Amino acid sequence: MDIRPPYGYQEIVPLTKQHRVLLPEARKLPLVFRNLTALPLSFTEFAAACRDYPIAFVSSDGGKNFVAMAVLGLENQQNLFVEAGGGWDGAVYLPAYVRRYPFCMTRITVDGQEQPERVACVEKRAINDKGEALHNARGEPLPVWEERKKLLFEYEADLVRSDEMSRALAGLGLLETFSMQAIPNEGAPLAMTGMYRVAEQKLGALAPEKLKELTQQGILARVYAHLISLNNFGRLLDRRSGLAKPAAPARNSKKLN
Repeated sequence: MDIRPPYGYQEIVPLTKQHRVLLPEARKLPLVFRNLTALPLSFTEFAAACRDYPIAFVSSDGGKNFVAMAVLGLENQQNLFVEAGGGWDGAVYLPAYVRRYPFCMTRITVDGQEQPERVACVEKRAINDKGEALHNARGEPLPVWEERKKLLFEYEADLVRSDEMSRALAGLGLLETFSMQAIPNEGAPLAMTGMYRVAEQKLGALAPEKLKELTQQGILARVYAHLISLNNFGRLLDRRSGLAKPAAPARNSKKLN
């Protein structure tokens, strides 16, 4: 049996009713997430996340499959939203990917075959006899688990909707590569590559029936949130180095005002 941990997790195991789990404090960021430059974003998070983070699409297979991500930094292993005490900045939206930790949902591979159902898992090192019990002696879920279980399962379903949106946008040929350049007050210029975004010109050229379909699916609203969020690259630069020159426009695109 093979269990692959999600992005940012280390070693996970299927959750049992006997497990006691160390739960992080509210908005306290686990060590494994403090150096991540981006985090996956689910479908319903776009409206809240676009106020604080640039939202970009990334692909690990050369543009065949895409994942929507909230960008957290301008350099590798940089999260600009971690405060000195290890907490997530209380003034910004906290992604559900972090809020669900140390739990996750994943598929299990048996004899080389990926099983269709997803299994609730937990980060192995969070299992501790001094941790919180999630079920009582009769095996019934306690409120502490009921709340997290609701988030876990709803978030997993919402990630599926995000994946479907990415496939729809890619299928219509709307995603294009872009890079972002920034000039800090001190130090060398910064450049981020390997990202994709919706091409506004191609979006505007879609047939009316396709636009209507995207609207009915709730995708068009997410596209607008994504495009507006790209202005937040400048805010990332401000977080990194204080007041600085604005980020340079992305390649293959018009300047964002």
